[in-house]
Amino acid sequence: MDAALVTQWTFFEEVPIPSDVASLLVEGEEPYAAFKTFRDSAIFTSKRLIVRDSQGMTGKKVEIYSVPYSSINMWSTENAGRLDMNAEIELWTRAGHIKISVGKKIDVRRIDMLIANSVLLNS
Repeated sequence: MDAALVTQWTFFEEVPIPSDVASLLVEGEEPYAAFKTFRDSAIFTSKRLIVRDSQGMTGKKVEIYSVPYSSINMWSTENAGRLDMNAEIELWTRAGHIKISVGKKIDVRRIDMLIANSVLLNS
């Protein structure tokens, strides 16, 4: 398994599921939760994690990352301690290692359960 870091994201707070996410979903896929990222959002669905990353001065250019739960081999979650600013989630996938910092406004155990339910119940 390749431990090289593929990408790193930060989730700041849970937000309502963006209405335009429907255009990204396949038939039968349902959005479960959304989180604000630096310039856009991350959405946990019934089939994958979608991270949208607006780019450029206007934010009109958007890169979309899609991590199917079936590609996740292992994950870890670490809650924030008294001195830590953020909790952390790490995903080891077939593509490599993904790190996610989680802001204090988010319950990291809720995300752990989103991942667990999606990975373990759909495998």
